[in-house]
Amino acid sequence: MSRFQFVADNSATFEVKRLCELVEVERSSYYAWKAGAPARAARAEEDQRLAERIRVVHAADNTQGAPRITAELNDHATAGERVNHKRVARVMRLEGIRGYVKKRRVRTTIPEPSGQKYPDLLKRDFTAPAPNQRYVGDITYLPIADGSNLYLATVIDCYSRRLVGWAIADHMRTELVEDALKAAAATRGSLKGAIFHSDHGSVYCSKAYAKLCRNLGVTQSMGAVGTSADNALAESFNATMKREVLQDSACWTDELTCRRQVFKWLVRYNTKRRHSWCRYTSPVAYETGYTATLRPAA
Repeated sequence: MSRFQFVADNSATFEVKRLCELVEVERSSYYAWKAGAPARAARAEEDQRLAERIRVVHAADNTQGAPRITAELNDHATAGERVNHKRVARVMRLEGIRGYVKKRRVRTTIPEPSGQKYPDLLKRDFTAPAPNQRYVGDITYLPIADGSNLYLATVIDCYSRRLVGWAIADHMRTELVEDALKAAAATRGSLKGAIFHSDHGSVYCSKAYAKLCRNLGVTQSMGAVGTSADNALAESFNATMKREVLQDSACWTDELTCRRQVFKWLVRYNTKRRHSWCRYTSPVAYETGYTATLRPAA
Protein backbone atom coordinates (compact mmCIF):
# COMPACT_ATOMS: atom_id res chain seq x y z
CA MET A 1 0.00 0.00 0.00
CA SER A 2 1.28 3.49 -0.88
CA ARG A 3 1.38 6.27 1.68
CA PHE A 4 -1.18 8.20 -0.34
CA GLN A 5 -3.54 5.24 -0.26
CA PHE A 6 -3.08 5.00 3.51
CA VAL A 7 -4.18 8.61 3.85
CA ALA A 8 -7.19 8.03 1.59
CA ASP A 9 -8.26 4.90 3.46
CA ASN A 10 -8.22 6.69 6.83
CA SER A 11 -9.35 10.17 5.83
CA ALA A 12 -12.93 9.53 7.01
CA THR A 13 -11.65 8.90 10.55
CA PHE A 14 -8.73 11.31 10.89
CA GLU A 15 -7.81 14.71 9.48
CA VAL A 16 -5.92 14.61 6.22
CA LYS A 17 -3.42 17.11 7.56
CA ARG A 18 -2.54 14.87 10.51
CA LEU A 19 -2.36 11.75 8.36
CA CYS A 20 -0.03 13.47 5.89
CA GLU A 21 2.24 14.54 8.73
CA LEU A 22 2.20 10.99 10.08
CA VAL A 23 3.32 9.39 6.80
CA GLU A 24 5.52 12.37 5.86
CA VAL A 25 3.90 13.48 2.61
CA GLU A 26 2.79 16.95 1.49
CA ARG A 27 -0.96 17.57 1.45
CA SER A 28 -0.65 19.10 -2.01
CA SER A 29 0.96 15.90 -3.25
CA TYR A 30 -1.79 13.81 -1.71
CA TYR A 31 -4.54 15.89 -3.34
CA ALA A 32 -2.72 15.73 -6.69
CA TRP A 33 -2.57 11.94 -6.32
CA LYS A 34 -6.26 11.83 -5.45
CA ALA A 35 -7.18 13.97 -8.48
CA GLY A 36 -5.33 11.54 -10.72
CA ALA A 37 -7.30 8.51 -9.51
CA PRO A 38 -9.69 8.37 -12.52
CA ALA A 39 -6.77 8.45 -14.96
CA ARG A 40 -4.99 5.68 -13.04
CA ALA A 41 -8.13 3.56 -13.07
CA ALA A 42 -8.46 4.03 -16.83
CA ARG A 43 -4.83 3.02 -17.35
CA ALA A 44 -5.34 -0.04 -15.18
CA GLU A 45 -8.30 -1.11 -17.34
CA GLU A 46 -6.24 -0.58 -20.49
CA ASP A 47 -3.42 -2.64 -18.99
CA GLN A 48 -5.85 -5.47 -18.24
CA ARG A 49 -7.08 -5.46 -21.84
CA LEU A 50 -3.49 -5.48 -23.04
CA ALA A 51 -2.68 -8.34 -20.66
CA GLU A 52 -5.44 -10.43 -22.26
CA ARG A 53 -4.02 -9.78 -25.73
CA ILE A 54 -0.54 -10.70 -24.46
CA ARG A 55 -1.84 -13.98 -22.99
CA VAL A 56 -3.31 -15.00 -26.33
CA VAL A 57 0.03 -14.47 -28.10
CA HIS A 58 1.99 -16.09 -25.26
CA ALA A 59 -0.33 -19.12 -25.21
CA ALA A 60 0.46 -19.77 -28.87
CA ASP A 61 4.22 -19.74 -28.13
CA ASN A 62 5.35 -19.50 -24.52
CA THR A 63 8.99 -18.93 -25.50
CA GLN A 64 8.27 -15.36 -26.62
CA GLY A 65 9.46 -12.42 -24.55
CA ALA A 66 8.33 -8.79 -24.62
CA PRO A 67 10.05 -7.71 -27.88
CA ARG A 68 8.64 -10.58 -29.97
CA ILE A 69 5.19 -10.31 -28.36
CA THR A 70 5.19 -6.56 -29.06
CA ALA A 71 5.97 -7.18 -32.72
CA GLU A 72 3.20 -9.79 -32.94
CA LEU A 73 0.66 -7.49 -31.28
CA ASN A 74 1.51 -4.54 -33.51
CA ASP A 75 1.34 -6.64 -36.67
CA HIS A 76 -2.34 -7.31 -35.94
CA ALA A 77 -3.28 -4.00 -34.32
CA THR A 78 -5.16 -0.95 -35.49
CA ALA A 79 -3.46 2.43 -35.17
CA GLY A 80 -4.99 3.03 -31.74
CA GLU A 81 -3.96 -0.38 -30.43
CA ARG A 82 -0.25 -0.19 -31.17
CA VAL A 83 2.00 -0.48 -28.09
CA ASN A 84 5.70 -0.10 -27.33
CA HIS A 85 7.85 -2.88 -25.92
CA LYS A 86 8.41 -1.08 -22.60
CA ARG A 87 4.71 -1.08 -21.82
CA VAL A 88 4.37 -4.72 -22.87
CA ALA A 89 7.34 -5.64 -20.66
CA ARG A 90 5.79 -3.76 -17.72
CA VAL A 91 2.42 -5.48 -18.09
CA MET A 92 4.05 -8.88 -18.52
CA ARG A 93 6.09 -8.32 -15.38
CA LEU A 94 3.02 -7.28 -13.37
CA GLU A 95 0.99 -10.24 -14.65
CA GLY A 96 3.80 -12.77 -14.20
CA ILE A 97 3.98 -13.56 -17.92
CA ARG A 98 7.44 -14.38 -19.24
CA GLY A 99 9.13 -16.15 -22.10
CA TYR A 100 10.58 -19.54 -21.29
CA VAL A 101 14.27 -19.32 -20.32
CA LYS A 102 16.59 -22.24 -19.75
CA LYS A 103 20.24 -22.70 -20.64
CA ARG A 104 22.12 -25.86 -21.47
CA ARG A 105 25.70 -26.53 -22.40
CA VAL A 106 26.24 -29.26 -24.99
CA ARG A 107 29.45 -30.42 -26.66
CA THR A 108 29.28 -32.66 -29.72
CA THR A 109 32.49 -31.74 -31.57
CA ILE A 110 34.86 -34.65 -32.10
CA PRO A 111 38.22 -33.22 -33.20
CA GLU A 112 40.11 -34.98 -35.96
CA PRO A 113 43.86 -34.31 -35.49
CA SER A 114 44.75 -35.76 -38.86
CA GLY A 115 41.97 -34.05 -40.77
CA GLN A 116 42.17 -31.12 -43.19
CA LYS A 117 42.31 -27.68 -41.58
CA TYR A 118 40.98 -24.46 -43.06
CA PRO A 119 41.56 -20.79 -42.15
CA ASP A 120 38.93 -18.83 -40.23
CA LEU A 121 37.38 -16.57 -42.88
CA LEU A 122 34.68 -15.10 -40.61
CA LYS A 123 36.71 -14.06 -37.54
CA ARG A 124 33.51 -14.07 -35.45
CA ASP A 125 31.79 -11.72 -37.88
CA PHE A 126 28.50 -13.55 -38.41
CA THR A 127 27.04 -11.03 -40.83
CA ALA A 128 26.67 -10.88 -44.60
CA PRO A 129 25.65 -8.10 -47.01
CA ALA A 130 23.21 -10.39 -48.84
CA PRO A 131 21.74 -13.90 -48.69
CA ASN A 132 23.65 -16.94 -49.95
CA GLN A 133 27.14 -15.60 -49.24
CA ARG A 134 28.13 -16.76 -45.75
CA TYR A 135 26.90 -19.81 -43.87
CA VAL A 136 27.61 -21.42 -40.52
CA GLY A 137 26.78 -24.93 -39.41
CA ASP A 138 27.14 -27.38 -36.56
CA ILE A 139 25.95 -30.72 -35.20
CA THR A 140 23.92 -31.00 -32.01
CA TYR A 141 22.60 -34.11 -30.31
CA LEU A 142 18.93 -34.75 -29.59
CA PRO A 143 18.60 -36.99 -26.50
CA ILE A 144 15.99 -39.77 -26.46
CA ALA A 145 14.48 -41.32 -23.31
CA ASP A 146 15.95 -44.78 -24.01
CA GLY A 147 19.48 -43.35 -23.79
CA SER A 148 20.08 -43.10 -27.52
CA ASN A 149 20.51 -39.89 -29.53
CA LEU A 150 19.53 -38.41 -32.83
CA TYR A 151 21.78 -35.77 -34.38
CA LEU A 152 20.87 -32.55 -36.17
CA ALA A 153 23.22 -30.92 -38.68
CA THR A 154 22.51 -27.34 -39.78
CA VAL A 155 23.41 -24.82 -42.47
CA ILE A 156 22.42 -21.27 -41.44
CA ASP A 157 22.64 -18.12 -43.58
CA CYS A 158 24.51 -15.31 -41.80
CA TYR A 159 22.46 -12.63 -43.56
CA SER A 160 19.02 -13.68 -42.40
CA ARG A 161 19.69 -16.46 -39.85
CA ARG A 162 17.57 -18.65 -42.11
CA LEU A 163 18.08 -22.40 -41.79
CA VAL A 164 18.56 -23.22 -45.46
CA GLY A 165 19.68 -26.81 -44.99
CA TRP A 166 19.45 -29.44 -42.29
CA ALA A 167 19.47 -33.19 -41.72
CA ILE A 168 18.61 -35.52 -38.82
CA ALA A 169 20.10 -38.99 -38.39
CA ASP A 170 20.92 -41.54 -35.70
CA HIS A 171 24.65 -41.17 -36.41
CA MET A 172 27.38 -38.54 -36.73
CA ARG A 173 28.99 -39.85 -39.90
CA THR A 174 29.99 -37.55 -42.75
CA GLU A 175 26.75 -38.30 -44.61
CA LEU A 176 24.88 -36.30 -41.98
CA VAL A 177 26.61 -32.99 -42.73
CA GLU A 178 26.72 -33.80 -46.44
CA ASP A 179 22.94 -34.20 -46.49
CA ALA A 180 22.52 -30.85 -44.72
CA LEU A 181 24.74 -29.06 -47.24
CA LYS A 182 23.00 -30.76 -50.17
CA ALA A 183 19.67 -29.61 -48.76
CA ALA A 184 21.02 -26.05 -48.59
CA ALA A 185 22.14 -26.27 -52.22
CA ALA A 186 18.67 -27.48 -53.21
CA THR A 187 17.04 -24.60 -51.31
CA ARG A 188 19.27 -21.95 -52.88
CA GLY A 189 19.62 -23.50 -56.31
CA SER A 190 23.38 -22.96 -56.07
CA LEU A 191 25.95 -22.33 -53.34
CA LYS A 192 28.72 -21.37 -55.73
CA GLY A 193 30.96 -18.71 -54.21
CA ALA A 194 29.57 -19.08 -50.69
CA ILE A 195 31.59 -19.65 -47.51
CA PHE A 196 30.63 -22.39 -45.07
CA HIS A 197 32.05 -22.00 -41.55
CA SER A 198 32.16 -24.79 -38.96
CA ASP A 199 34.17 -26.14 -36.05
CA HIS A 200 36.92 -28.75 -36.37
CA GLY A 201 34.63 -31.76 -36.04
CA SER A 202 35.95 -34.83 -37.81
CA VAL A 203 33.08 -34.87 -40.32
CA TYR A 204 33.81 -31.31 -41.42
CA CYS A 205 37.52 -32.13 -41.77
CA SER A 206 36.89 -35.26 -43.83
CA LYS A 207 38.03 -35.65 -47.45
CA ALA A 208 34.50 -36.58 -48.51
CA TYR A 209 33.06 -33.33 -47.14
CA ALA A 210 35.87 -31.29 -48.71
CA LYS A 211 35.09 -32.92 -52.06
CA LEU A 212 31.40 -32.07 -51.76
CA CYS A 213 32.24 -28.45 -50.95
CA ARG A 214 34.49 -28.22 -54.00
CA ASN A 215 31.79 -29.72 -56.21
CA LEU A 216 29.27 -27.20 -54.93
CA GLY A 217 31.67 -24.25 -55.22
CA VAL A 218 31.74 -23.72 -51.45
CA THR A 219 34.81 -22.43 -49.59
CA GLN A 220 35.32 -23.98 -46.16
CA SER A 221 36.18 -21.96 -43.06
CA MET A 222 36.89 -23.12 -39.51
CA GLY A 223 37.28 -21.49 -36.11
CA ALA A 224 39.96 -22.33 -33.58
CA VAL A 225 39.95 -25.74 -31.93
CA GLY A 226 37.99 -25.79 -28.66
CA THR A 227 36.61 -22.25 -29.02
CA SER A 228 32.81 -22.23 -29.25
CA ALA A 229 32.73 -18.44 -29.72
CA ASP A 230 34.24 -18.89 -33.18
CA ASN A 231 31.00 -20.59 -34.20
CA ALA A 232 28.67 -18.74 -31.84
CA LEU A 233 25.83 -18.27 -34.30
CA ALA A 234 25.42 -22.00 -34.89
CA GLU A 235 25.87 -22.76 -31.18
CA SER A 236 23.20 -20.20 -30.31
CA PHE A 237 20.77 -21.68 -32.83
CA ASN A 238 21.20 -25.16 -31.34
CA ALA A 239 20.69 -23.90 -27.80
CA THR A 240 17.57 -21.94 -28.76
CA MET A 241 16.01 -24.88 -30.59
CA LYS A 242 16.47 -27.32 -27.70
CA ARG A 243 15.45 -24.79 -25.07
CA GLU A 244 12.21 -23.93 -26.85
CA VAL A 245 11.27 -27.46 -27.89
CA LEU A 246 12.33 -29.42 -24.80
CA GLN A 247 11.71 -26.69 -22.21
CA ASP A 248 11.61 -28.52 -18.85
CA SER A 249 12.05 -31.99 -20.35
CA ALA A 250 15.48 -33.61 -20.32
CA CYS A 251 14.87 -35.59 -23.52
CA TRP A 252 12.32 -36.67 -26.10
CA THR A 253 10.16 -39.70 -25.34
CA ASP A 254 11.04 -41.48 -28.60
CA GLU A 255 12.65 -40.89 -31.98
CA LEU A 256 9.40 -40.27 -33.86
CA THR A 257 8.29 -37.60 -31.38
CA CYS A 258 11.71 -36.00 -31.59
CA ARG A 259 11.68 -35.87 -35.39
CA ARG A 260 8.16 -34.47 -35.50
CA GLN A 261 8.70 -31.78 -32.85
CA VAL A 262 12.06 -30.67 -34.22
CA PHE A 263 10.73 -30.58 -37.79
CA LYS A 264 7.75 -28.46 -36.67
CA TRP A 265 10.01 -26.01 -34.83
CA LEU A 266 12.48 -25.71 -37.70
CA VAL A 267 9.71 -24.89 -40.18
CA ARG A 268 8.20 -22.38 -37.76
CA TYR A 269 11.65 -20.87 -37.08
CA ASN A 270 12.09 -20.03 -40.76
CA THR A 271 8.56 -18.87 -41.54
CA LYS A 272 6.85 -17.66 -38.36
CA ARG A 273 9.20 -17.21 -35.40
CA ARG A 274 10.20 -13.57 -34.97
CA HIS A 275 13.95 -13.07 -34.76
CA SER A 276 15.53 -10.02 -33.15
CA TRP A 277 18.24 -10.00 -35.84
CA CYS A 278 15.53 -9.79 -38.50
CA ARG A 279 13.91 -6.76 -36.85
CA TYR A 280 11.33 -9.07 -35.32
CA THR A 281 10.25 -10.65 -38.58
CA SER A 282 10.92 -14.25 -39.59
CA PRO A 283 14.12 -15.15 -41.50
CA VAL A 284 12.14 -15.89 -44.67
CA ALA A 285 10.29 -12.55 -44.42
CA TYR A 286 13.59 -10.77 -43.83
CA GLU A 287 15.04 -12.25 -47.01
CA THR A 288 11.87 -11.33 -48.89
CA GLY A 289 12.44 -7.74 -47.81
CA TYR A 290 15.96 -7.86 -49.23
CA THR A 291 14.67 -9.21 -52.54
CA ALA A 292 12.09 -6.43 -52.70
CA THR A 293 14.83 -3.78 -52.47
CA LEU A 294 16.46 -5.21 -55.60
CA ARG A 295 13.38 -4.81 -57.78
CA PRO A 296 13.61 -1.87 -60.20
CA ALA A 297 11.27 1.04 -59.57
CA ALA A 298 8.17 1.07 -61.75
